Amino acid sequence: MSTEPTLEADLFARALSIVETNLSLQPKETLLIVADEPTRLIGQLFYEAAEAVAAQRDWTVLLIVMPEGKIDGEEPPQPVAAAMAAADVALCATQKSLTHTSARINAAAQGTRVVTMPGITLDMLRDGAACANYADVEKRTLELTERLSVAQTARIEKDGHVLTMSLKNRPGVPSPGVYRVPGACGNFPSGEAYIAPVETDAFGTMVVDGSMVGVGKLAEPMIITLEAGRLTNIEGADENGPYADQLEILFERPENGTIAELGIGTNERAILCGVILEDEKLYGTVHVAFGTNASFGGTTKADCHYDGIILNPTLYLDDQLVIDQGEFVI
Repeated sequence: MSTEPTLEADLFARALSIVETNLSLQPKETLLIVADEPTRLIGQLFYEAAEAVAAQRDWTVLLIVMPEGKIDGEEPPQPVAAAMAAADVALCATQKSLTHTSARINAAAQGTRVVTMPGITLDMLRDGAACANYADVEKRTLELTERLSVAQTARIEKDGHVLTMSLKNRPGVPSPGVYRVPGACGNFPSGEAYIAPVETDAFGTMVVDGSMVGVGKLAEPMIITLEAGRLTNIEGADENGPYADQLEILFERPENGTIAELGIGTNERAILCGVILEDEKLYGTVHVAFGTNASFGGTTKADCHYDGIILNPTLYLDDQLVIDQGEFVI
C-alpha cells in the first residue's frame, strides 16, 4: 500500500482556479512553478492541475524543485532566477520567501508576473485567505494603497505604545491577489496594502502580538523599540527563550534591523496561523517589517525581511484615523 500523501479533488480545482483567476494565465503563456523540498507536494499540485488542461488552454507549464533556502529573502540558484525571468508567470510556492529577492525584481523587470507563496501549506489552500472574494479584496487593497501613497506620516497606537514613521515620497504598493499585467508582483493568498517607510525616521515602541517571522504565532506578546528607524531592543519571551535570541539575525547587521515596511491587512477570510504569508493579510491588522525593502521602493538590501503582526491596532495616516482597534473607519 502506498504511503505517499494524496491530494483531494477539491484542491486540484482550487489550484486551477488560482492559476486561471488570480494568476490570469492566458493562451500561449508559460507558467513556471518554483517549489523547494518542503513544498514539493504543493508544487506538484499546481503543476498537475495546470498541466491537465494545458493543451486545451494552450499553456506551457514547467516545474522546478530547488533546495530550501536558509532564510527568507535568500537568492535562489541562478538557473531558477533565469527561468523566472524567462516565464510569463512565475508562481514561487517555496518554504523560504523569494518575495524580496533580486531574482523577483529582475524577473518583474523582464515582464514576468511573479506571485510568491512563502510558507504555503495545503491547509491554507483549503480554507482562509485563499478562499476570499478577490474582487472585494482587490477593491479594498487599492483604496488603502492610494491612501498610503499620499500620506506623509503614519502612527500606530496599541496598549499605551506609540510608533511613528515617515512615509514621505514613498509609493504605496498593492498586493490584491490578482495579477494581470506584465511585471505585476505580490503574494497569494493575498490582501494587503504596504509601503516602505523612510529608513531613518521611525521612532517609538510597539506591541507585536500576532506572529513574527523567525518565531511563528506568538504565545506571549513582544515589545519592540525603534530609534531613528533602527530596531534597538526586543522584549518578551516564550517557551523557546527570549525573543531577542530567537531574532538574533535582526541585530547582526544594521541593515537587518532597519525599518522596512508598514503593511495593512485587507483579507476578511485570513486566519492567524503562524505563517506570515497568511497572517499579514488579516483584515484590520497592521504589520511592520525589518530588513530588505529595496524591492518595493525603499533603499535597504539586507540578509532578511522579517514581519511582525500587530492585532487590533489603531492606525493614523497624516493624523486621520484609518483603523480603530482593529476596525476600519474609512
